[in-house]
Amino acid sequence: MNKYFLVTLIVILVGILGNGCSGRSKKSENANNSIKMSIMKKNWGKYDDKEVFLYTLTNKNGVSVKISNYGGIITSILAPDKNGKLGDIVLGYDSLDGYIANSPYFGAIVGRYANRISNGKFSLDGRTYSLARNNGNNSLHGGIKGFDKVVWDAAELSDTSRVSLVLTHHSKDGEEGYPGNLDVKVTYTLNNDNEFITLIEAMTDKATPINLCNHSYFNLSECNTSILSHILTLNADCYTVVNNELIPTGELRKVTGTPMDFTSPCTIGQRIEHVPGAAPGGYDHNFVLVKKPGELSLAAKVEDLRSGRILEVFTTQPGVQFYSGNFLDATITGKGRKIYRKHWGLCLETQHFPDSPNHAAFPSTILRPGEKYREETVCKFKVKG
Repeated sequence: MNKYFLVTLIVILVGILGNGCSGRSKKSENANNSIKMSIMKKNWGKYDDKEVFLYTLTNKNGVSVKISNYGGIITSILAPDKNGKLGDIVLGYDSLDGYIANSPYFGAIVGRYANRISNGKFSLDGRTYSLARNNGNNSLHGGIKGFDKVVWDAAELSDTSRVSLVLTHHSKDGEEGYPGNLDVKVTYTLNNDNEFITLIEAMTDKATPINLCNHSYFNLSECNTSILSHILTLNADCYTVVNNELIPTGELRKVTGTPMDFTSPCTIGQRIEHVPGAAPGGYDHNFVLVKKPGELSLAAKVEDLRSGRILEVFTTQPGVQFYSGNFLDATITGKGRKIYRKHWGLCLETQHFPDSPNHAAFPSTILRPGEKYREETVCKFKVKG
């Protein structure tokens, strides 16, 4: 074969291969860029004669969060597994009717006071206030009609790096027994770093206790099994000891050497049968975070080895209520006809401590006129590499 012909042939082949690779690269790049950051809105029904909408926030990676203005409920979070497959990692219902009829606070904003207040009473500035009792003798998550059962006003915000849904609600003086007109704003934001941010702000015209958080139930295996094999790490060296009604006794006890110690990674199910003072069996405790007041820092990390999914939770709050889904009892059929059994979901409720208005030694939850309540929580979705 003529050597000049051979050289020419090689040059042509290299060019063809180079163009081919370039073509694949451009095609792949175009595929990656085919998903645009967006926020979409659709009608989802009515409640109290008010329109209810479902909003879908999506980032460029395909991660998406669905939120309803009824209760500020996060109804779905699609996050990738180790194979890049997106799957829903929160419990909930397929329709609004499920949330209205029977929901253990799936994905909702709870308040005016998240968690429990003992005997439904507290004293403030020389006056005793009586609250609605909806959890035995106690008041739970704001009472009979808390923030999880109202239709919030909604507004959409977006730019090239994030999309946000802003929810606002006016809680009237005396509602559920709480003093003061309270104006609340919740800003949900999804960015391109796969971070989902919840910023809660509030102001009042009269001194009032306030403790607000989101109450999502997570299952990183898409609810195909329980959360007992999930690996949990908590940046907490103490927890608030509770009585048989899950009311704090006032004692902050060290976790060292107890089933409450998640300072090192540990599967949730490893010591769950030995958890003290929790009925009907499992974790439902406030953990005291090791942090500076108001600092946004890592509070918790959850890993699922099956899917490779990792959830990291950062917060400005002083505590996190770790709940292992003890009261789920297979009576709820959720999304995709899945039955939610005991320990089928976990909650990491970033918060101030339960029953703080009745414990002077706990960080104060009293908001006064002229002050601004502002707490931020970031959920970062990752994949084990």
